[in-house]
Amino acid sequence: MGTIQEERQKRVTQVTLLGAVVNLVLTAAKFVAGIVGHSAAMVSDAVHSLSDLVSDFIVLVFVRISSKEKDKSHDYGHGKFETLAALIISALLVGIAVKLLASGISDILRVVHGETLEAPGMIAFYAAVVSILAKEWTYRFTVKVGRQVDSPAVIANAWHHRTDALSSIGSLLGIGGAIFLGEKWTVLDPVAGCVIAVFIVVAAVEIGKPAVEELLDVSLSDDIENEIIAIADSVEGVHDVHNLKTRKMGSSYIMDAHVVVSPDITVEAGHDIATAVEEALCKRFGEQSQISLHVEPDIDSK
Repeated sequence: MGTIQEERQKRVTQVTLLGAVVNLVLTAAKFVAGIVGHSAAMVSDAVHSLSDLVSDFIVLVFVRISSKEKDKSHDYGHGKFETLAALIISALLVGIAVKLLASGISDILRVVHGETLEAPGMIAFYAAVVSILAKEWTYRFTVKVGRQVDSPAVIANAWHHRTDALSSIGSLLGIGGAIFLGEKWTVLDPVAGCVIAVFIVVAAVEIGKPAVEELLDVSLSDDIENEIIAIADSVEGVHDVHNLKTRKMGSSYIMDAHVVVSPDITVEAGHDIATAVEEALCKRFGEQSQISLHVEPDIDSK
């Protein structure tokens, strides 16, 4: 494994383990607060934090696999394992949202049919406050590292942290309303759970969409492709660049293109020009970029 990949994996592992510790503590605290404080919203919030622990494990496993060098069975490397991890986390979030929504609707229907829900205790309220602060902090340092190392899995995991913070905000509003507004307003607790579920689905879609696009080999954006062409065109000896094909795999950009050069130069000179183009693109998009160039003569220049 190269030095860059080793450092990348190290940073991903450190930030994910730190997040896992936060999730472990919060999961235990929320379950206790939810059960002791009789809060359905807080118990649901605890389940969400538990799912964060699962996603932390997914990131650790899949990023380790994606960091492996190319081998006989994976000529382009293992970067898509990281993308797959992001998609799994997205699906996990959707599953959690469905569970929260079903639970919330069930409790709301109980109120509609005349039942009175037990008001949650203050311990659940305080747990929600602590969770909001802890998970927003965890989101910020996780997404920062995810963007720095260009890891879709880490960024997805960071958003999982933020959805937990949003979940806790919903819990805080629902629990606070149920506590301070009186018995008639205890329904706010499950209502908060339903609102949380909607937020989680939105976040899951935002995480899953780019992962699906990458797994389906969708081309890079027009802006990036235009930048690739401009960089290649700027290399001395390049007459034109066409037939560009691009895709993304984990943190790697994959590019295939035809580079047009003078028909009067030697094969060696054409090779040197192609190498210069590769170096320029790697300087801009990272050493992990995978570039394949076909050199062809400019027949129109004759």
